[in-house]
Amino acid sequence: MAEKQTATQAKTLELVRHAVLAPSSHNTQPWMFRVAGEVVELHADRMRALPVNDPLDRELTISCGCALMNLVVAARHFGRFHHAEVFPRLTHPDLMARVHLSQKAGAAQAGSDLFDAIRQRRTYRKRVAARKVPAAVQRSLATAAEAGGAWLEVISGRDARHEVAALVAEADRIQWADPSWRRELAQWMHPRRSGDGLVIAGLTSPLTHAVVRSFDMGNGVGAKDLELADASPVLAVLGTERDRPRDWIAAGEALEAVLLTAQTHGLQASFLNQPVQVAELRAKLHNQLSHIGQPQLLIRLGFPTEQLPATPRRPLAEVVETA
Repeated sequence: MAEKQTATQAKTLELVRHAVLAPSSHNTQPWMFRVAGEVVELHADRMRALPVNDPLDRELTISCGCALMNLVVAARHFGRFHHAEVFPRLTHPDLMARVHLSQKAGAAQAGSDLFDAIRQRRTYRKRVAARKVPAAVQRSLATAAEAGGAWLEVISGRDARHEVAALVAEADRIQWADPSWRRELAQWMHPRRSGDGLVIAGLTSPLTHAVVRSFDMGNGVGAKDLELADASPVLAVLGTERDRPRDWIAAGEALEAVLLTAQTHGLQASFLNQPVQVAELRAKLHNQLSHIGQPQLLIRLGFPTEQLPATPRRPLAEVVETA
């Protein structure tokens, strides 16, 4: 019996291994998992929060929603998914979700077709190819967002795209002008060996930290991001009808569904969330949209021109507790 339990537990940990490949703000990986038999609990790790950049833990919760989607897709791939509960105990807000599994694996279930994309998805911050994304693919991304409980609106028209790109540049200038924001950013810039954070070269990390903490580079960063936004084949906003923690989880699930669906079509994405992060600009971004609701993320998508290594992840032992 002990050997059987160990084997089952190992299979469950393989699901978690895919869950933690989800994207997160500053690659903070703000999650913990508790495995107890056929139940996997997803908890927020608020010790890895970003109080300046994300004071309400909105993006932290979205990140956990992305991890939840990966966990469910992996469970469906191995034929083990039974059902999931979101915020199952309202008195425990750190318990984001509880996923119930079948003990034995079975045939792949509906929704498992995104499994291979989990390991192939990248946050692609470089320029993408000057190649249009077919309208049918864009519709499939919108459908993926809707299935996850959110909406995806592509910014179309040259003027609208430029106005949104200008909001990104304005938000860059506002954020970089804040010394507290710069210190928080520098805190999460790590060498690859650290397993988390925004990757920088190990030999230059002290200098990079000093520069980021000390100098307002908002104009330069803003100009670069404006150009990136303007040149993106697809610039889209993912949003939700309301703006509660439950909606943030849904936004994360929908986001990961969009990113994985995009990857199946050869696309990669990165984020230009600055206008959502700066409160006074979020309303201006909303004014550019036809949807009623709250913008949660600004995404750029396109075809990559090179393959990037996977972003580092913390060892599984650091993010999993077993009962």
